Amino acid sequence: MNKSDLVKAFAENHNLHMDEATVIVDTFFATIQKALLKGSRVEIRGFGSFKVKEYEGYKGRNPKTGSLVNVPAKRLPRFKPGKMFLEILNKQQKTSNDKARVR
Repeated sequence: MNKSDLVKAFAENHNLHMDEATVIVDTFFATIQKALLKGSRVEIRGFGSFKVKEYEGYKGRNPKTGSLVNVPAKRLPRFKPGKMFLEILNKQQKTSNDKARVR
């Protein structure tokens, strides 16, 4: 699923015009991005949480040449799935595996 699929599903489920659904989905993602940029943690109950992890720079090696390379500090987003989300995924997987075994 990509963003346009998400917009289409949202529009269909809530009887909205595609433009209205696009604004809602864009606002949702922009709000999460702004919160993460400020260093806040974003938690969506039943789904999971997002946070930004900061990594310090370090000296690495180019695997091809073996020369030293300075790797700059960076910030990366991290997602941690919620308990309910994991239970749903594992329940689905267990059901699929059980069906596969019966065949």
